[in-house]
Amino acid sequence: MAIEPLDFIEANELGFAQGNVIKYVCRYPYKNGLADLVKARDYIDYLIKKEKLNETLES
Repeated sequence: MAIEPLDFIEANELGFAQGNVIKYVCRYPYKNGLADLVKARDYIDYLIKKEKLNETLES
C-alpha cells in the first residue's frame, strides 16, 4: 500500500473503532478475507449504535 493503515490512522487521529475499520478493510484481500470484512462490519455496527445513542441522548 502507498500509505500504511497505521500511519493513516495516527495521522488522522482516529479512535480505536475507526482505526480497526480502516485496518480490516485494507488488509482483507491479503490476510483473512471475509473474516476481516466481518470484523470491519462489527466495528461499523458499533459506531452506528454509538451514534444512535448519542442522537437519543441529545434529543
